[in-house]
Amino acid sequence: MLTPHHDGSPLHVSNAAPALGEVVRVRLRVPRSAIATDGTPIGVLAWVGTRSNPNREPRFDQARLVAADVDGWDWYEASVEVENPEHGYRWLLVGADGRQHWLSQAGLSDVETRDHDDFRLVAHAPAPAWAAGSVMYQVFPDRFAKSDASPYDARRAAGDLPEWLIPADWDDAVDPEPPGRSHQVFGGDLDGVRERLDHLASLGVDLLYLTPVFPARSNHRYDASTFGRVDDLLGGDDALVRLVEAAHARGIRVIGDLTSNHSGDAHEWFRLAQDAVRSGADAAERGFYFFRPDGSYESWLGVPSLPKFDWSSTELRRRFVEGPDSVVAKYLRAPFSLDGWRIDVANMTGRLGDVDLNAEVRRAIRRTMLEANPDTILLAESTNDAAADFQGDAWHGAMTYAPFTRPLWSWLQRPGSPAGGGIGFALGRVPSFTARQFVDAHLRFAAGFPWRVRLATMNALDTHDTPRFATNARPGTQPVAFGLAVTLPGIPVIWAGDELGLTGVDGEASRTPMPWAAIDEGDDPGLASTLGTYRALARLRREYPVLATGGIRWVAVGDEAVAFVREAADASVLVFAARDAARLEAPAGVLPQLGGSAEPDASPASTLVAFGSARLAASGEASDCLALEADGPAFAAWLMPGVAAPAR
Repeated sequence: MLTPHHDGSPLHVSNAAPALGEVVRVRLRVPRSAIATDGTPIGVLAWVGTRSNPNREPRFDQARLVAADVDGWDWYEASVEVENPEHGYRWLLVGADGRQHWLSQAGLSDVETRDHDDFRLVAHAPAPAWAAGSVMYQVFPDRFAKSDASPYDARRAAGDLPEWLIPADWDDAVDPEPPGRSHQVFGGDLDGVRERLDHLASLGVDLLYLTPVFPARSNHRYDASTFGRVDDLLGGDDALVRLVEAAHARGIRVIGDLTSNHSGDAHEWFRLAQDAVRSGADAAERGFYFFRPDGSYESWLGVPSLPKFDWSSTELRRRFVEGPDSVVAKYLRAPFSLDGWRIDVANMTGRLGDVDLNAEVRRAIRRTMLEANPDTILLAESTNDAAADFQGDAWHGAMTYAPFTRPLWSWLQRPGSPAGGGIGFALGRVPSFTARQFVDAHLRFAAGFPWRVRLATMNALDTHDTPRFATNARPGTQPVAFGLAVTLPGIPVIWAGDELGLTGVDGEASRTPMPWAAIDEGDDPGLASTLGTYRALARLRREYPVLATGGIRWVAVGDEAVAFVREAADASVLVFAARDAARLEAPAGVLPQLGGSAEPDASPASTLVAFGSARLAASGEASDCLALEADGPAFAAWLMPGVAAPAR
């Protein structure tokens, strides 16, 4: 793919976190043998520059040629003044023959592109420096681990469990039908998570994401009855403090989970609100929710136990998201010291009919976090095309399914696999994609995000709301899938149990208790193999920082396989992923870092196998072609020299 290239990485952008009014220098690489969208050479360029659209007024800046024929590439540099907090720009290349080509995040185009797909510079406060390099592990507390001093066991023995709760033993099957679906409790607790931190450390995990820990009337706890304390069944406030302290001692950060869209109908605020509605009393909590004249109320997807918040209430904002006494701030400060929040169904928050307060709420959350602890991360769930809400003004990254999870499933799941329903997937069947369609879908949705938001967006194979990836995966493709999670831009995510090859037909069936006995005994060769693969791939991510912050160029794409390179000045990593036997070829000039090879089919110079056993070779009479080849499902990565970039 010898096409002009630009992305938001340090190779191409002088400052990814500029101040408003700052001038940023941006660079474009153009291969000497660049190919146009119609397959013909682009040829001699008469004009190269950027087109911005600040204040909806077009700005053009002609680029200057700063280096010619560096390993076959010409480098151009333009200046972009950041006039708006989210400042978009694209490149325009005008040939000597009059042809125009536009380059945006959606790729090269011979017709004018949309503002939606522009590259973006963001003047808001950036994510913490540690975010992009993280490896995340998601824990559903009730199903992860039970401590030796389990509050659940003690209360069960005393006959003191809540009346809504259906008790289960750790080895019992998960009940997928109501009421067991949400009321069956296995008794995992936060001290149990703390006692298993060595497992996370052995995986190379440095970011732990806990689903909600507040008291509730369900096993998932997304129906909080208060945000003022940690559930006693999980060990209470002190258990969370112990967990965070122990995690921090191992270099693992911990983030919590907040439901900004709704509470539970047993929440203390909602009880006071209902009492006020029934009695006609004047209570602040009455304004926290959307009540109708008949006393009914709006709820999440019509579920009565999850009443929806009305964010027009200034008192709700004060208690929940604004200022040092808010829920948001409380758990970021000592003694809890959480390292950030994941916000549940964030795309629905503050939206109802003609009301849209989403931007106000998310910005209030981030302001409070900056005041409480600026070194914290704010991630948000968005079940749809998330780009409109993720322009860097608040959310640092998305927990979303459109750019990565769903396209990946469509490529690597067996044809005809059931989608399983849930938030992340529609009912019905997973559509079948070629590798080319996977890349097209990924780029279509990723193009809407600023580069730095892409770096903090979660690359999840699955979550507690979806079937397990392994359930219907094509044979041998789980390493391919997780390999892509750790090498594409974004934060790789391990949903507890993925590293063991666990299966589940939907989100509920995926919430099985962790089989610690099998892990501790270590006599299951299949489990040991999957666990070893996850450890090796997470180590790959941790050992090569270019996989966290480097740029990305797609090298070759076919029906069965893809290849791309993550690039920086000091190192590059070439990645090859195949779902079946495949061979990809690309012009040797697409990767000048590799250098040449004197003999056809010899391994290119200056490469080091970082993972996998696929083959990389130079081929053709003059070694003018690179070939990547596998005999079956494969994931491979090669370490290469960095990009020879001209000095700034």
